[in-house]
Amino acid sequence: MNFSINKSDVVTSVSEDLKQKTLDFFDVKKEIEVIPNFIDKTKYSLDFTDCQRSLMAEEDEKIITHISNFRKVKHIPDVIHIFNGIQKQMAAKLIMVGEGPEKEHAELLCEQLGISDKVVFLGNSNEIDRILCFSDLFLLPSKSESFGLAALEAMINRTPVISSNTGGIPEVNIHGVTGYLSDVGDVDDMVSNALKILSDDTVLAEFKENAYQVALNFDIKNVLPLYEDLYEKAYKAHYNNSY
Repeated sequence: MNFSINKSDVVTSVSEDLKQKTLDFFDVKKEIEVIPNFIDKTKYSLDFTDCQRSLMAEEDEKIITHISNFRKVKHIPDVIHIFNGIQKQMAAKLIMVGEGPEKEHAELLCEQLGISDKVVFLGNSNEIDRILCFSDLFLLPSKSESFGLAALEAMINRTPVISSNTGGIPEVNIHGVTGYLSDVGDVDDMVSNALKILSDDTVLAEFKENAYQVALNFDIKNVLPLYEDLYEKAYKAHYNNSY
């Protein structure tokens, strides 16, 4: 890996955090350019009249969502415990989207906590935008994330994020603006932060709009030119060195 990085003409990283970790771990001589992941806002449903919320929850229930590959690094038990803390204070449903090795344990944990009737496991889905469009909150308590693309997908669908403060997530989820950040494993703080957003409809509406506006910064129209500039720079350097 060290050889590959140093022999590359251009090296990019999706977050400042990943760049720093790469510099700390490897003996990198090349400059690393940070260009974030992106979304294409035109591919996500912005027409909320087609959002069939009633299919997932009652009118008075808040909808909490988690989407991942259900690996240990995603801290799936924390997702369940955070939701459990939320549902003790208000009517709520948890939508779990994805497949992976931690799914069976998550289902068992829901049974042990007596909340299986409030948690829906959907498996893998190609209609993430339709799920997120009726979500009130997205949970991402991961141990590590290079960037946090799932959080960005939630935000472009006007869903605020409760997450850990690890990796590149703080570069996407802005504390107190698009959601809240907590230390990895601090379930109680994540529950408290979630309730700050969900307990007041006016506050919830503000966080939803903030999430969308910040997500627009990562639209492909803003990020693609960064790659184009970098490719042009690399091409000109290679061309000049050939003569």
